[in-house]
Amino acid sequence: MMTPRKRQSRLYWRTRSGSRRAYGDFRDYADVGGKLEPLIAAGETFATTDPDVALRLAMRRLDELEAVRKRRAITGKAQVVTLAAYARDYLVVKRRSGRVTTGWLAACQDFLERAVAFFGSDRPLESIRVSDVRAWSAHLLATPSQRGRPFSADTVRRHLFTLSNLYRFAADEELVPPGFNPVAAFRDKPAKPQREARWLEVHEAALLLESARTMPTIATAAGESVGAELLYPLVATFLLTGGRRGEVLGLELDDVSLDRRTVTFRPNRGRDRLKTGPSWRVVPLVPQLEAILRAYLDPFGPRARRRATLLLPSFVAGVEQPFQEIRRMLDRVAGRCGWQPREINARVLRQTFCAGRLQTLTTGRR
Repeated sequence: MMTPRKRQSRLYWRTRSGSRRAYGDFRDYADVGGKLEPLIAAGETFATTDPDVALRLAMRRLDELEAVRKRRAITGKAQVVTLAAYARDYLVVKRRSGRVTTGWLAACQDFLERAVAFFGSDRPLESIRVSDVRAWSAHLLATPSQRGRPFSADTVRRHLFTLSNLYRFAADEELVPPGFNPVAAFRDKPAKPQREARWLEVHEAALLLESARTMPTIATAAGESVGAELLYPLVATFLLTGGRRGEVLGLELDDVSLDRRTVTFRPNRGRDRLKTGPSWRVVPLVPQLEAILRAYLDPFGPRARRRATLLLPSFVAGVEQPFQEIRRMLDRVAGRCGWQPREINARVLRQTFCAGRLQTLTTGRR
């Protein structure tokens, strides 16, 4: 077999839309996917017009093709895997593993779609370098979210960690060289903000409960009308069990035992898994919450008319499901007490319970 002859020049130029744009000739690497290719810088749509940038892109592409050829010689695998193609495979593998939630998968899909949109759907995995990841991180920090504000450092870090995990899977499948992970090598990730835990004092928690107890009917984000008959037990369950948002909203009737005076957080149809293994737990039903739930679950009360398996059900188009959005409801309840929008959320209610429980333990009371 004849060895492909090397090209005298890798770079050549074409005039497109009135500009001279750079292309690379990699046809001597056709056995591993090389061809006549536009040299496009990260974040751009068309081939570059800068000779220095074109030279660096050509050398980078040459390194990639050399790496693919070497990998084929070692592992027998020479296919060029693109980011878009492998992102789909990665999500399928994670879904089949059964260890992740549908919400987690949806979030990861959003993160990877943004990565594909920035790097390009045909971008090979091995072509992404640390400088590219740095540019993507800066791009995300300036990208407005659905609320119109730029992504927070926490959100950008989740984007980066998702892409990093994808590279770890690709390395396990020998689709990239061992240890190749440009995200892990990127050391200047946005700093994780340090937030001071916030909780309500006893009188503040009591005021919030009273606001929920006397709350007039309001409309939820899904257009459903709810009033004090649901808001009161909802806020009370958050405050008096310390449950996370998904844990409380996924509670079923069978998870609450008024006879044994317990609330059990466990996986069920409304919550396919908990955050961690120890999150499967039984919480004592304190007298105040017991009284609230007894009235809520009374056979002749408002809850009895809502045929559902969830403790705190939402009905959209007549179909029972957990609440997907409670921030607006909490804002309305808290706003009556003088708090600003988004000042009271499920995390604050959980931290209120934990702070109160810690005080009772440190003083020797159970």
